[in-house]
Amino acid sequence: MAAMRGYIKKALVLGACFMGCGAAMPGMAADALPSGDGGVSAFYQWAAPLPQAYGTVLRQETYEALGLGYHGYRVLYTARDGVREGQIAPVSGVLYLPQGKPPAAGWPVVAWAHGTTGVADVCAPSWRGSSPRDLAYFKKWLNHGYAVFGTDYQGLGTQGVHPYLLYKPEGYSILDGVQAVLKAYPHLLANDIVVVGQSQGSGAALGAGYLAPQVAPDLHILAVIASGLVLDIQDRHQAPFIAESAYQGGDDVDAAYSTLYFLGSLQALGYQGLSGLIRDKGREIIDLASHACLHDLMDYAKARHMKADDIYTPGVEHYEHMAQQARMLPDAYQKAPVFTATGLADSEAGIIPQYNAIAALCAADDHVEWHYYPGLTHSGTVNVAFADELHFITALRAGRRPVSNCKALHAPGPLQVPDQHVPFNY
Repeated sequence: MAAMRGYIKKALVLGACFMGCGAAMPGMAADALPSGDGGVSAFYQWAAPLPQAYGTVLRQETYEALGLGYHGYRVLYTARDGVREGQIAPVSGVLYLPQGKPPAAGWPVVAWAHGTTGVADVCAPSWRGSSPRDLAYFKKWLNHGYAVFGTDYQGLGTQGVHPYLLYKPEGYSILDGVQAVLKAYPHLLANDIVVVGQSQGSGAALGAGYLAPQVAPDLHILAVIASGLVLDIQDRHQAPFIAESAYQGGDDVDAAYSTLYFLGSLQALGYQGLSGLIRDKGREIIDLASHACLHDLMDYAKARHMKADDIYTPGVEHYEHMAQQARMLPDAYQKAPVFTATGLADSEAGIIPQYNAIAALCAADDHVEWHYYPGLTHSGTVNVAFADELHFITALRAGRRPVSNCKALHAPGPLQVPDQHVPFNY
């Protein structure tokens, strides 16, 4: 279990594998785990045959986010299935529009990739609503004339397992979702895209950036913005790597993320016999994750002083090893310029893993502008970094390519104490 614990705590994994890539361990039954389906409205259910064209809106309805003050649409669209090669999946999301008349070419689009919410359908942001932190962030972009499109990702809200942290299904959900709304709202939106992601979404955003030249070359992706990086890369281009120190996120946080990893990532990869790896003490939190969300799992684990080791048997390390190889982003190369933001009080994603990821992006000769933010946490960095992000994007849209500061990249010092005066800096 030590390997499993370290794997989740470092929050360093991304990648993809198709169904059947893992074999069952001898003597284990292929018992089904809960998928997390259900609890949402009929909007998310598509009973008719899916059109074989990806990037197509299937249905839409008006959507108002409480406290945002901007008009929006909830959308259901087709995307490439990132687990079952060659198939199409229904995916849900939400589109927010700025106020007033759009410019002649349409509003540029921020394609938002959300952080971890859970693996149950009810955790889809377009259903349960986005957090006050994320709504505050959206409002900043909307106030500056950007539409915001946020995918829920494959399997969140819609049928099937959510392939948690796998870059192909998440990347396809972003790219095909943007193509869908561009086609559905041609007079409102411009093919001028900024892909933005935080935490789980940082890997999704960079996954989309990696995939775009191959699968969506018609999309004009101006840049990729990633904060609270959760990313590991197979080809690091000989970038420096620093081993992570002890995780400081807490046992309850670790247990919650480990549950989502098990129920989402491992199950989506098609591994058999997973239910035989769950300890009696872990069965209730596994069941809870099928209909509750991240902070519910944290509360459950905290109330019971639960650790990740309490949930699984040592046999899970077999799957961990396979998943680690299957989930990594194959290469650090990004065609579009990249902006990264790391809070130096980020105990969830860790500051050393983020440095390692940024170093790999820099070693691949990507155009990277990295920023460290003293006293900011995994959550607090999101809104504080906006001013620097906007400056970066404004320069790019004006035809000025900002100078990469990769040569100045350095390893951060010890984890800092959060600044209690910054909003959302918990």
